[in-house]
Amino acid sequence: MTAESADHRARPWHGIMVATTLPLRDDHSVDYDAYAEHVAWLIANGCDGVVPNGSLGEYQTLTDEERARVVRTAVEAAGDGGRVMPGVSAYGSAEARRWSEQAADAGAGSVLLLPPNAYRADEPAVRAHYAEVARTGLPVVAYNNPHDTKVDLSPAALMRLHQEGSIVAVKEFSGDVRRAYEIAELAPDLDLLIGADDVLLELAIAGAVGWIAGYPNALPSACVTLYRAAAAGDLATALPLYTSLHPLLRWDSKTEFVQAIKLSMDLAGRPGGPVRPPRFPLPADTAAAVRAATEKALAEGHN
Repeated sequence: MTAESADHRARPWHGIMVATTLPLRDDHSVDYDAYAEHVAWLIANGCDGVVPNGSLGEYQTLTDEERARVVRTAVEAAGDGGRVMPGVSAYGSAEARRWSEQAADAGAGSVLLLPPNAYRADEPAVRAHYAEVARTGLPVVAYNNPHDTKVDLSPAALMRLHQEGSIVAVKEFSGDVRRAYEIAELAPDLDLLIGADDVLLELAIAGAVGWIAGYPNALPSACVTLYRAAAAGDLATALPLYTSLHPLLRWDSKTEFVQAIKLSMDLAGRPGGPVRPPRFPLPADTAAAVRAATEKALAEGHN
């Protein structure tokens, strides 16, 4: 066993964990066979694991049965439960804990958890929420997305969550790359994960040990090369590739990110497909911009 694989088993939230899209048929039913093939394909193309039932996987639109089956499908297709980090976010702490228990039963290695998202929770409520889910026993990765949840997991709040044993890492999606340094100062043992594709290079340079990624769904090889180079400090490789891919990567931080990434997948020959309401297909001008950026990346040999 190599040092890298040993570390992956010890800390399975490290490396490139792809927030997977979910293949839907034209009638909006889930194509589990296509999803299983996609998970296996991502790992075969150098990604370290997958994050099912995140926002990119449209978890908010799934039934309980669908959501549970997606996790089981991912674990089976990955061939190693440690490579799977299900999203367990929910309106209530008890429900989030039940999803964490389901992930544990399925054999997953860690879980990803937003703060309470039914209202703008204060810090005592946030800390209780994370403590409740942590009782399941799986490592919990916090997801800081103040744009959507209106709850900001500040560096000081993350420090306290980590000190209490509720989280092992944070997916940082605030977009403020300066936070990486404050998190490292306040909680040096808390793992920082890149949470948005369009700040990958900045956070990798700042010491991130993983990337919960969107665009590897369409272009895994190019994204793996980019991340590995950035994490190694190889700017001669990383910077030109980052510059070339950035017109695509920035879509991961936009409201239409699900539709955009699925369209890029369609163009790259992957099972992108439709989205579930209330999302709609991209307007023509937005689709044209995504199409142009994707076709340019493909023409430059990125795949």
